[in-house]
Amino acid sequence: MSDDLFSTPPDTEAERQRLVRVDGDKGLSLSEKLSAAFHRLTYKTLVHRIRLRGRFPLKLIAVPEDPFAGDPVIAERLRAGKMPHAGHNAAARTCDFNDPQAPPQWRDWAHGFSWLRDLASDTPREEGAKIAEPIVARWLAAHGEFDELAWRPDLIGTRILFWTAYAPYILSSSDHVYRSAVLNALARWARHLDRAVEKMPDGMRRLQAIAGLIVAGLLIPGGEGRQARGEALLDRSLDVMVLPDGGILTRAPIDQLRLLELLLFVQSSYRSRALKPPSALTHGIERLVPSLKAAIMGDGQLGSWHGGCTVGAARLDAAITASGVTLRALRQGVDSGYQRLSSGRTLIVADAGPPPVARVAERAHTGTLAFEFSDGANRVVVNCGGADTPLTGLTKPLPPALAAALRTTAAHSTLVLADSNSTRIRPDGALGKGVEEVIANRQESEDGVWLDMVHDGYGQRYGLLHRRRLFVSANGQDVRGEDLLETAPGRGGRRRAATRFDIRFHLGAGVEATPTADAQGALLKLPDGRIWAFKARGATLSVDDSVWIDAEGKPRPTHQLVLTGNGVAAGTNVNWSFKRAGK
Repeated sequence: MSDDLFSTPPDTEAERQRLVRVDGDKGLSLSEKLSAAFHRLTYKTLVHRIRLRGRFPLKLIAVPEDPFAGDPVIAERLRAGKMPHAGHNAAARTCDFNDPQAPPQWRDWAHGFSWLRDLASDTPREEGAKIAEPIVARWLAAHGEFDELAWRPDLIGTRILFWTAYAPYILSSSDHVYRSAVLNALARWARHLDRAVEKMPDGMRRLQAIAGLIVAGLLIPGGEGRQARGEALLDRSLDVMVLPDGGILTRAPIDQLRLLELLLFVQSSYRSRALKPPSALTHGIERLVPSLKAAIMGDGQLGSWHGGCTVGAARLDAAITASGVTLRALRQGVDSGYQRLSSGRTLIVADAGPPPVARVAERAHTGTLAFEFSDGANRVVVNCGGADTPLTGLTKPLPPALAAALRTTAAHSTLVLADSNSTRIRPDGALGKGVEEVIANRQESEDGVWLDMVHDGYGQRYGLLHRRRLFVSANGQDVRGEDLLETAPGRGGRRRAATRFDIRFHLGAGVEATPTADAQGALLKLPDGRIWAFKARGATLSVDDSVWIDAEGKPRPTHQLVLTGNGVAAGTNVNWSFKRAGK
């Protein structure tokens, strides 16, 4: 390993970015929480019930097409009388939609009626209506009036989207009383959203509610004013949630995908009316796609960042294809903070941004400066993943202890100082003090790509900065890195003579690691037989157990390389490299 690889910069101009976490980020204030609680109480009053009254729509103006296909396996279960999701398998004809024994993911899924997509994927309309309509009737009987969960604005928004898109499956009955109840419910939810949406904080749930408001305005007669209000709210919310480079404020690529799918669903409602979508919606889609592509690894699946596990290639391909956007993956996220280094078969995505603000990201992770690395379709280095997974009907939610552990710095391929998180996780689950600023410098030349990143998450507590330098050669066969602990100037934190650090490289599923006798290296055999040689200097190497959350939300046992040493106040550095054996 060359000693001067990083000390001699390439003869090119550097691209520098500086990202700062919002000062004083403490999540929702007490007054905001009290205000939300007060409004929920008012929704239970007679006054609000009177506000929900209005003309009964006789029919929908149009029926939009769902741009995405459902799961035939779930359709088969639904035809068998079951409602399976998140490992919970309820009987369709007797289920309690608010069952406290069911996982929260199941309750949201059941109330949102997204399962209609699955049912329709492999069930003719006549047969599907016989399954769906009794469930809708039972839901209306139980939750026709305000219910804090069932009438949560984001779930109402989701329900409006799916009830309108799958109207043939829930409005085929000749029972006029039932049909009127369904159409009246849609109109009442729209009136509820008229008042509830603007009181919601920014975030994904607000966008789901806004989507429902717009679609109700488009498809329920007399909704022109509601449509205009929804479009204005969408414009403002997207301006907050979607960053200039197309990243998302939560910094979770899974949220980018969900938002893209949501916007495409809303776009379909405009098409059903032969109307031009508002520019905010169109531009939102155009900006999201290149940034989303930046988080896709060599296997075509999404990387694991800030609460989400990997997502399968088929779902990503469907969303990107439906968008019609053909722009390439974003190379450098100057606002979102992700850096993409690609040469040959080698691809690295690094997190060069601070954690997201607490008010929009409830489950964010503390993996600043972590990276993921793939060789073609093989994942070599990964992050462990997250609890916010695209669950299937047969996949159970992760145990709470594991879900909490996945948020820690140690669950990411980065440096951990004194076995502590680079950003604290508060008892209420929100992220507290820690990383406030990340600076990244990127340089490219004919030799390869250099990336120099530094964060201040350990500055106040230990008086040290973590600097990470990465290099990928032009042919992709040589990946080198350097992790440094440097004195944090003027931070006033306690300076310790020696502080243990661990640099973790969580390995992809199926990667076999054989350590060398000198405890300074390991041979990595990938699932396709390719070999990478790992070497390190400045710390002691060990191979430990790890875990990775796959695309179905299931934990898979893996391994990790761990470099352990002591960092001193004057600074220390560890050099490491991955070199591919053969071509």
